[in-house]
Amino acid sequence: MIKKDYYEVLGVRRDSDDAEIKKAYRQMAVKHHPDKNPGDKSAEEKFKEAAEAYEVLSHPEKREIYNQFGHRGLEGVGFTGFTGMEDIFESFGDIFEDFFGFSGGRRGHGRVRQGADLRYDLEITFEESAKGVETAIDIPRLETCETCHGSGAAAGTSPTTCPQCQGRGQQRFQQGFFTVARTCSRCHGSGRVIAKPCTTCKGDGRTAKTKKLTVKVPAGIADGQTLRLRGQGDAGRRGAAAGDLYVHIRVRPDARFERDGADIHSALTVPVLDALLGADLDAETVHGAVTLHVPEGTQPGQVLRIKGKGLPVLSSSRAGDHYVTVRVEIPKKLSRTERGILEEWRRARE
Repeated sequence: MIKKDYYEVLGVRRDSDDAEIKKAYRQMAVKHHPDKNPGDKSAEEKFKEAAEAYEVLSHPEKREIYNQFGHRGLEGVGFTGFTGMEDIFESFGDIFEDFFGFSGGRRGHGRVRQGADLRYDLEITFEESAKGVETAIDIPRLETCETCHGSGAAAGTSPTTCPQCQGRGQQRFQQGFFTVARTCSRCHGSGRVIAKPCTTCKGDGRTAKTKKLTVKVPAGIADGQTLRLRGQGDAGRRGAAAGDLYVHIRVRPDARFERDGADIHSALTVPVLDALLGADLDAETVHGAVTLHVPEGTQPGQVLRIKGKGLPVLSSSRAGDHYVTVRVEIPKKLSRTERGILEEWRRARE
Protein backbone atom coordinates (compact mmCIF):
# COMPACT_ATOMS: atom_id res chain seq x y z
CA MET A 1 0.00 0.00 0.00
CA ILE A 2 1.39 3.37 -1.08
CA LYS A 3 1.37 5.91 1.73
CA LYS A 4 0.04 9.40 1.12
CA ASP A 5 2.15 12.51 1.46
CA TYR A 6 1.99 13.63 5.10
CA TYR A 7 1.59 17.30 4.18
CA GLU A 8 -1.37 16.45 1.94
CA VAL A 9 -2.94 14.30 4.67
CA LEU A 10 -3.03 17.27 7.06
CA GLY A 11 -3.66 19.82 4.29
CA VAL A 12 -0.68 22.00 5.20
CA ARG A 13 2.20 23.54 3.25
CA ARG A 14 5.70 22.09 3.43
CA ASP A 15 6.92 25.25 5.17
CA SER A 16 4.12 25.27 7.77
CA ASP A 17 5.22 25.92 11.35
CA ASP A 18 4.45 23.77 14.39
CA ALA A 19 1.33 25.75 15.33
CA GLU A 20 -0.20 25.32 11.86
CA ILE A 21 0.54 21.59 11.86
CA LYS A 22 -0.96 21.12 15.33
CA LYS A 23 -4.09 23.08 14.36
CA ALA A 24 -4.56 21.01 11.21
CA TYR A 25 -4.17 17.76 13.16
CA ARG A 26 -6.66 18.92 15.78
CA GLN A 27 -9.27 19.52 13.08
CA MET A 28 -8.65 16.09 11.55
CA ALA A 29 -8.72 14.34 14.93
CA VAL A 30 -12.03 15.97 15.89
CA LYS A 31 -13.62 15.24 12.51
CA HIS A 32 -12.56 11.59 12.21
CA HIS A 33 -12.42 10.50 15.87
CA PRO A 34 -13.68 6.88 16.13
CA ASP A 35 -16.07 7.72 18.98
CA LYS A 36 -17.71 10.31 16.74
CA ASN A 37 -17.87 7.92 13.77
CA PRO A 38 -18.70 4.48 15.23
CA GLY A 39 -18.27 1.68 12.72
CA ASP A 40 -16.97 4.00 10.00
CA LYS A 41 -13.81 2.31 8.72
CA SER A 42 -13.06 5.19 6.34
CA ALA A 43 -13.06 7.70 9.20
CA GLU A 44 -10.89 5.38 11.29
CA GLU A 45 -8.32 5.11 8.47
CA LYS A 46 -8.24 8.90 8.07
CA PHE A 47 -7.83 9.24 11.85
CA LYS A 48 -4.84 6.86 11.68
CA GLU A 49 -3.34 8.66 8.67
CA ALA A 50 -3.62 12.02 10.42
CA ALA A 51 -2.01 10.66 13.60
CA GLU A 52 0.91 9.19 11.66
CA ALA A 53 1.39 12.42 9.70
CA TYR A 54 1.33 14.48 12.89
CA GLU A 55 3.78 12.15 14.64
CA VAL A 56 6.32 12.78 11.86
CA LEU A 57 5.73 16.46 11.07
CA SER A 58 5.63 17.54 14.73
CA HIS A 59 8.96 15.83 15.44
CA PRO A 60 11.93 17.93 14.13
CA GLU A 61 14.27 15.01 13.42
CA LYS A 62 11.60 12.81 11.82
CA ARG A 63 10.33 15.73 9.74
CA GLU A 64 13.84 16.48 8.52
CA ILE A 65 14.38 12.85 7.48
CA TYR A 66 10.97 12.76 5.74
CA ASN A 67 11.67 16.02 3.88
CA GLN A 68 14.95 14.61 2.54
CA PHE A 69 14.13 10.96 1.89
CA GLY A 70 10.34 10.52 2.16
CA HIS A 71 8.72 7.40 3.62
CA ARG A 72 11.74 5.22 2.77
CA GLY A 73 13.98 7.42 4.88
CA LEU A 74 11.70 6.97 7.91
CA GLU A 75 11.65 3.21 7.40
CA GLY A 76 15.45 3.33 7.31
CA VAL A 77 15.52 4.73 10.87
CA GLY A 78 12.87 2.30 12.13
CA PHE A 79 9.65 4.34 11.92
CA THR A 80 6.82 2.36 10.31
CA GLY A 81 3.80 4.13 11.79
CA PHE A 82 1.38 3.06 14.53
CA THR A 83 0.36 -0.53 15.17
CA GLY A 84 -3.26 0.33 15.99
CA MET A 85 -5.72 2.70 17.65
CA GLU A 86 -4.50 1.95 21.18
CA ASP A 87 -0.98 2.86 20.08
CA ILE A 88 -2.26 6.25 18.89
CA PHE A 89 -4.17 7.01 22.08
CA GLU A 90 -1.17 5.89 24.14
CA SER A 91 1.16 8.21 22.24
CA PHE A 92 -1.13 11.23 22.01
CA GLY A 93 -2.92 11.16 25.35
CA ASP A 94 -1.55 14.55 26.38
CA ILE A 95 -2.30 16.01 22.94
CA PHE A 96 -5.95 14.95 23.23
CA GLU A 97 -6.11 16.56 26.65
CA ASP A 98 -4.84 19.80 25.05
CA PHE A 99 -7.36 19.51 22.22
CA PHE A 100 -10.50 18.49 24.07
CA GLY A 101 -9.79 18.97 27.77
CA PHE A 102 -9.82 15.20 28.15
CA SER A 103 -7.95 12.23 26.75
CA GLY A 104 -10.35 11.06 24.06
CA GLY A 105 -10.92 7.68 25.66
CA ARG A 106 -9.83 4.18 24.73
CA ARG A 107 -6.62 4.13 26.74
CA GLY A 108 -5.75 1.27 29.02
CA HIS A 109 -5.37 1.24 32.78
CA GLY A 110 -2.36 2.90 34.40
CA ARG A 111 -0.80 4.43 31.30
CA VAL A 112 2.98 4.06 31.37
CA ARG A 113 4.79 6.32 28.96
CA GLN A 114 7.95 5.53 27.04
CA GLY A 115 11.08 7.38 28.07
CA ALA A 116 11.91 10.64 26.31
CA ASP A 117 13.84 10.74 23.04
CA LEU A 118 17.19 12.53 23.18
CA ARG A 119 19.29 14.40 20.61
CA TYR A 120 23.07 14.60 20.26
CA ASP A 121 24.89 16.81 17.73
CA LEU A 122 27.96 15.01 16.37
CA GLU A 123 30.55 16.85 14.27
CA ILE A 124 32.73 14.80 11.92
CA THR A 125 35.31 15.65 9.25
CA PHE A 126 34.62 15.55 5.52
CA GLU A 127 36.85 12.48 5.15
CA GLU A 128 35.01 10.71 7.99
CA SER A 129 31.72 11.36 6.21
CA ALA A 130 33.20 9.78 3.08
CA LYS A 131 34.76 6.71 4.71
CA GLY A 132 32.54 6.22 7.76
CA VAL A 133 33.72 6.31 11.35
CA GLU A 134 33.10 4.77 14.77
CA THR A 135 33.27 7.25 17.61
CA ALA A 136 32.48 7.24 21.33
CA ILE A 137 30.08 9.83 22.76
CA ASP A 138 28.93 10.61 26.32
CA ILE A 139 25.15 10.91 26.75
CA PRO A 140 23.58 12.38 29.91
CA ARG A 141 20.32 10.50 30.40
CA LEU A 142 17.90 9.04 32.93
CA GLU A 143 18.50 5.38 33.75
CA THR A 144 16.50 2.95 35.87
CA CYS A 145 17.32 3.45 39.55
CA GLU A 146 19.60 0.65 40.77
CA THR A 147 18.37 0.98 44.37
CA CYS A 148 14.64 0.44 43.80
CA HIS A 149 14.95 -1.15 40.32
CA GLY A 150 12.58 1.44 38.91
CA SER A 151 9.70 1.01 41.33
CA GLY A 152 10.26 4.36 43.05
CA ALA A 153 9.55 2.79 46.43
CA ALA A 154 11.94 2.45 49.36
CA ALA A 155 13.52 -0.91 50.16
CA GLY A 156 11.06 -3.35 51.72
CA THR A 157 8.05 -1.47 50.32
CA SER A 158 6.27 -1.35 46.98
CA PRO A 159 3.81 0.94 45.22
CA THR A 160 0.13 0.24 45.80
CA THR A 161 -2.92 0.67 43.60
CA CYS A 162 -4.32 4.17 43.72
CA PRO A 163 -7.58 4.00 45.68
CA GLN A 164 -9.02 7.05 43.93
CA CYS A 165 -8.87 5.73 40.33
CA GLN A 166 -8.49 2.01 41.13
CA GLY A 167 -5.25 1.89 39.17
CA ARG A 168 -6.59 3.33 35.93
CA GLY A 169 -4.64 6.58 36.20
CA GLN A 170 -7.78 8.41 35.11
CA GLN A 171 -11.23 9.26 36.33
CA ARG A 172 -13.86 8.84 33.63
CA PHE A 173 -17.37 10.08 32.91
CA GLN A 174 -19.58 10.31 29.82
CA GLN A 175 -19.99 13.56 27.89
CA GLY A 176 -21.89 13.33 24.62
CA PHE A 177 -20.25 10.88 22.24
CA PHE A 178 -16.93 11.05 24.09
CA THR A 179 -15.80 9.07 27.09
CA VAL A 180 -14.24 11.85 29.13
CA ALA A 181 -11.14 10.93 31.09
CA ARG A 182 -9.21 13.26 33.34
CA THR A 183 -5.84 12.50 34.89
CA CYS A 184 -6.22 11.26 38.44
CA SER A 185 -5.36 14.07 40.84
CA ARG A 186 -3.91 11.72 43.43
CA CYS A 187 -1.56 9.46 41.43
CA HIS A 188 -1.11 11.94 38.55
CA GLY A 189 -1.90 9.27 35.96
CA SER A 190 0.41 6.49 37.16
CA GLY A 191 -2.33 4.35 38.71
CA ARG A 192 -0.12 3.74 41.74
CA VAL A 193 0.83 5.59 44.89
CA ILE A 194 4.09 5.36 46.83
CA ALA A 195 3.83 5.70 50.58
CA LYS A 196 7.60 5.68 51.19
CA PRO A 197 9.70 6.93 48.23
CA CYS A 198 13.15 5.55 47.41
CA THR A 199 15.81 7.83 48.92
CA THR A 200 18.06 7.53 45.84
CA CYS A 201 15.62 8.57 43.11
CA LYS A 202 13.05 10.36 45.34
CA GLY A 203 10.27 8.14 43.99
CA ASP A 204 10.88 8.74 40.29
CA GLY A 205 12.36 5.31 39.61
CA ARG A 206 15.17 6.84 37.54
CA THR A 207 18.45 8.60 38.20
CA ALA A 208 20.60 10.89 36.06
CA LYS A 209 23.77 9.27 34.69
CA THR A 210 26.19 9.68 31.80
CA LYS A 211 26.43 6.76 29.39
CA LYS A 212 29.30 6.20 26.94
CA LEU A 213 28.04 4.91 23.60
CA THR A 214 29.73 3.95 20.34
CA VAL A 215 28.17 5.50 17.25
CA LYS A 216 28.78 3.89 13.86
CA VAL A 217 28.54 6.60 11.21
CA PRO A 218 28.05 5.05 7.75
CA ALA A 219 30.21 6.04 4.79
CA GLY A 220 28.52 8.61 2.58
CA ILE A 221 26.45 10.31 5.28
CA ALA A 222 25.64 13.95 4.55
CA ASP A 223 25.59 17.06 6.69
CA GLY A 224 22.22 17.38 8.45
CA GLN A 225 21.30 13.69 8.36
CA THR A 226 20.26 11.90 11.53
CA LEU A 227 21.06 8.46 12.96
CA ARG A 228 18.62 6.74 15.30
CA LEU A 229 19.87 4.59 18.18
CA ARG A 230 16.90 2.62 19.45
CA GLY A 231 16.42 2.44 23.21
CA GLN A 232 19.33 4.76 24.02
CA GLY A 233 17.22 7.69 25.22
CA ASP A 234 15.83 8.21 28.72
CA ALA A 235 14.60 5.12 30.56
CA GLY A 236 10.83 4.81 30.84
CA ARG A 237 9.08 4.81 34.19
CA ARG A 238 7.94 1.59 35.85
CA GLY A 239 9.51 -0.69 33.25
CA ALA A 240 8.29 1.17 30.19
CA ALA A 241 10.48 1.14 27.10
CA ALA A 242 13.34 3.61 26.87
CA GLY A 243 13.22 6.43 24.35
CA ASP A 244 15.54 6.68 21.35
CA LEU A 245 18.67 8.72 20.77
CA TYR A 246 18.85 10.80 17.59
CA VAL A 247 22.41 11.63 16.54
CA HIS A 248 22.36 14.72 14.32
CA ILE A 249 25.36 14.80 11.98
CA ARG A 250 27.31 17.95 11.21
CA VAL A 251 30.07 17.59 8.60
CA ARG A 252 32.94 20.05 9.06
CA PRO A 253 33.66 21.92 5.80
CA ASP A 254 36.90 21.00 3.99
CA ALA A 255 38.70 23.72 2.03
CA ARG A 256 39.84 21.17 -0.56
CA PHE A 257 36.54 19.49 -1.38
CA GLU A 258 32.93 20.40 -2.07
CA ARG A 259 30.09 17.89 -2.03
CA ASP A 260 27.29 17.65 -4.62
CA GLY A 261 25.13 14.66 -3.76
CA ALA A 262 27.46 11.67 -4.04
CA ASP A 263 29.93 13.60 -6.21
CA ILE A 264 32.92 15.60 -5.02
CA HIS A 265 34.41 18.70 -6.67
CA SER A 266 37.91 20.10 -6.23
CA ALA A 267 40.42 22.23 -8.13
CA LEU A 268 43.91 21.45 -9.41
CA THR A 269 46.56 23.95 -10.45
CA VAL A 270 48.25 22.76 -13.65
CA PRO A 271 51.47 24.31 -15.06
CA VAL A 272 50.85 25.95 -18.43
CA LEU A 273 53.19 23.60 -20.30
CA ASP A 274 51.40 20.54 -18.83
CA ALA A 275 48.09 22.00 -19.96
CA LEU A 276 49.52 22.59 -23.43
CA LEU A 277 51.38 19.32 -23.90
CA GLY A 278 49.42 17.02 -21.59
CA ALA A 279 50.67 15.28 -18.46
CA ASP A 280 49.87 12.76 -15.73
CA LEU A 281 49.61 14.58 -12.39
CA ASP A 282 48.73 13.66 -8.81
CA ALA A 283 45.22 14.75 -7.78
CA GLU A 284 44.05 14.66 -4.16
CA THR A 285 40.79 12.82 -3.36
CA VAL A 286 39.15 11.69 -0.11
CA HIS A 287 40.49 8.23 -0.97
CA GLY A 288 44.08 9.47 -1.31
CA ALA A 289 46.16 10.76 -4.21
CA VAL A 290 45.37 9.34 -7.65
CA THR A 291 46.97 9.85 -11.06
CA LEU A 292 44.95 12.24 -13.21
CA HIS A 293 45.57 12.40 -16.94
CA VAL A 294 45.54 16.01 -18.17
CA PRO A 295 44.96 15.86 -21.95
CA GLU A 296 46.96 17.95 -24.41
CA GLY A 297 45.40 21.37 -24.89
CA THR A 298 43.46 21.41 -21.61
CA GLN A 299 41.77 24.78 -21.11
CA PRO A 300 41.48 26.86 -17.92
CA GLY A 301 38.23 25.92 -16.14
CA GLN A 302 37.96 22.56 -17.91
CA VAL A 303 36.53 19.82 -15.68
CA LEU A 304 38.13 16.37 -15.60
CA ARG A 305 36.34 13.33 -14.16
CA ILE A 306 37.79 10.66 -11.86
CA LYS A 307 35.25 7.84 -11.93
CA GLY A 308 34.15 6.21 -8.68
CA LYS A 309 36.23 8.42 -6.40
CA GLY A 310 33.30 10.33 -4.97
CA LEU A 311 31.17 9.40 -1.96
CA PRO A 312 29.40 6.09 -1.31
CA VAL A 313 25.65 6.15 -1.86
CA LEU A 314 23.91 5.10 1.38
CA SER A 315 22.30 1.64 1.27
CA SER A 316 23.93 0.98 -2.10
CA SER A 317 27.13 -0.42 -3.58
CA ARG A 318 27.43 2.60 -5.90
CA ALA A 319 29.70 5.60 -5.44
CA GLY A 320 29.79 9.04 -6.97
CA ASP A 321 32.59 10.56 -9.04
CA HIS A 322 35.25 13.17 -8.34
CA TYR A 323 35.37 16.19 -10.64
CA VAL A 324 38.53 18.29 -10.91
CA THR A 325 38.40 21.84 -12.24
CA VAL A 326 41.68 22.81 -13.92
CA ARG A 327 43.41 26.04 -13.00
CA VAL A 328 46.21 26.82 -15.44
CA GLU A 329 49.26 28.36 -13.80
CA ILE A 330 50.97 31.02 -15.96
CA PRO A 331 54.47 32.13 -14.83
CA LYS A 332 54.70 35.79 -13.85
CA LYS A 333 58.39 36.03 -14.88
CA LEU A 334 60.34 34.36 -17.67
CA SER A 335 64.08 33.82 -18.11
CA ARG A 336 65.78 35.17 -21.25
CA THR A 337 65.95 31.62 -22.64
CA GLU A 338 62.27 30.94 -21.93
CA ARG A 339 61.21 34.21 -23.55
CA GLY A 340 63.31 33.44 -26.62
CA ILE A 341 61.69 30.04 -27.02
CA LEU A 342 58.21 31.49 -26.67
CA GLU A 343 58.93 34.32 -29.11
CA GLU A 344 60.13 31.78 -31.65
CA TRP A 345 57.00 29.71 -31.04
CA ARG A 346 54.78 32.77 -31.55
CA ARG A 347 56.46 33.54 -34.89
CA ALA A 348 55.99 29.94 -35.93
CA ARG A 349 52.22 30.25 -35.36
CA GLU A 350 51.82 33.50 -37.29
